[in-house]
Amino acid sequence: MSTRQIALSTFWQLASQITMAALSILVVKFVALALTKELVGYHNSAYGYLQVFGILADFGLYAVAVKEVSRGERRDEILGAFIILRTGILALSLGAAILFAWLMPMWRGTPLPTAITIAAFVPFFTLLAGILRTVFQVTYTMHWVFVAEVSQRIFTVSAIGAFIVMGYRQSNDPRLLYAFLAIGGMGALMLLSISLLAARRFLRANLRPPAAILRMLLRKSAPFGLAFFCMALYRYFDTTLIAMLRNDFELQNAYYGIALRMAEVGYLIPTFLLNSTLPMITGTGDRTEKLLLGKTFMIVILLGIMALLFSAMWARPLVQLLTTASYLSTSVRPGADTALRFLAVPIFLNGIVVYCFYVLLSQHAWRGLVAALLLGAVLSLGLNVALIPRFGFQGATTTLTIVHVLLVFALLPQARRAMPMLLERKLALRGCLFVILLIAGLWTIKPLLVNDIATVLGLVSMSAYILVIGLICRFQDLLLPVADN
Repeated sequence: MSTRQIALSTFWQLASQITMAALSILVVKFVALALTKELVGYHNSAYGYLQVFGILADFGLYAVAVKEVSRGERRDEILGAFIILRTGILALSLGAAILFAWLMPMWRGTPLPTAITIAAFVPFFTLLAGILRTVFQVTYTMHWVFVAEVSQRIFTVSAIGAFIVMGYRQSNDPRLLYAFLAIGGMGALMLLSISLLAARRFLRANLRPPAAILRMLLRKSAPFGLAFFCMALYRYFDTTLIAMLRNDFELQNAYYGIALRMAEVGYLIPTFLLNSTLPMITGTGDRTEKLLLGKTFMIVILLGIMALLFSAMWARPLVQLLTTASYLSTSVRPGADTALRFLAVPIFLNGIVVYCFYVLLSQHAWRGLVAALLLGAVLSLGLNVALIPRFGFQGATTTLTIVHVLLVFALLPQARRAMPMLLERKLALRGCLFVILLIAGLWTIKPLLVNDIATVLGLVSMSAYILVIGLICRFQDLLLPVADN
């Protein structure tokens, strides 16, 4: 196995996310054009609320699935067991989410309970498709993920765009909100269907696995599930707390939700890289593995820095590109660009936390990890309850920053003890040069981003510029094989 396979697998995931991010610009733009800010707030609140329950429903199954299926032993039964477990846990978790939404007294008489009920189909079908991603992950055929995810997003963009063509603008009709959420569910069903058909070419699931396998997988997934749940509480529960603690939650989550949608790309990219690396981590501690971990950590840091700089320096033009001018901050109120700027540091630090997360769980050193994440979740809850009523989403972003800083200090030493890494000095120096050149490029182009067309051209130019300075800094060395069998 070589880092080229990891690079190719990560490339397809990045290509999928970049393409989906580009299409998401249209989705977010269409939603912002078609609905009032209040309904956009309900839209964002519904998905934000369901994220916590979706991660709870994941129960760490995907992380364990990659490891177990990659071993090649009784693959059909293992995959079938994961599908059964994922379906059952999804039904319980999302069912509870819908029930709680209808019981919340502060949401009665609002469109939110109905919106949550309809939106629940998105995580249900998406997470079922996610367990099939295991097949593509371990066979390094991630181009099928690209096909499935991009097809889903093209359908969603086209269907929601049809309403824009029909002339819907700033509608306050909740039925249009429900229609958009239903379109999301149908897109997720398409994702599941394509994934299922493609996965059958490589591995057919045996849906009658022995009970012993089910128990074994539940036992192995439990530490991951607990860790994921703690992570979900500090990273996603703030939108729900805003909806519970603020009377103006529709507007708060309209601004904050837009920024979170953009930040989510920065959150997910390190996860994709580490999912590609996970099957290769054996814990031998030899030089080859240390170099692999060092290169992986370096890539995580570089990706995080790029996300941080774009979010901090280009927040206003990026938000205007995705939405309308009404979502931008003014002299009397913060807007979505303020939220994105505040999220820049958590986006960067999240990559380091996720790296530690995977390293520690791969070595079964989950007790210290879960303890740190649990403390982070408790701290997040306490700070959010104290800050959100007064500061709204700015309190939530401040809380995210504090929690991420503390988690990095708590987890990175544990991860380095569990699996030492070797980071070559020359790569670190090239990384510093890359960052300096990137800051110079972003700063130079920023004054030119005066409208949406200029921002699009700026993004295209910066993409080419990043490729050039990456070659100048010889980052192709990060893709050279560490070891080949």
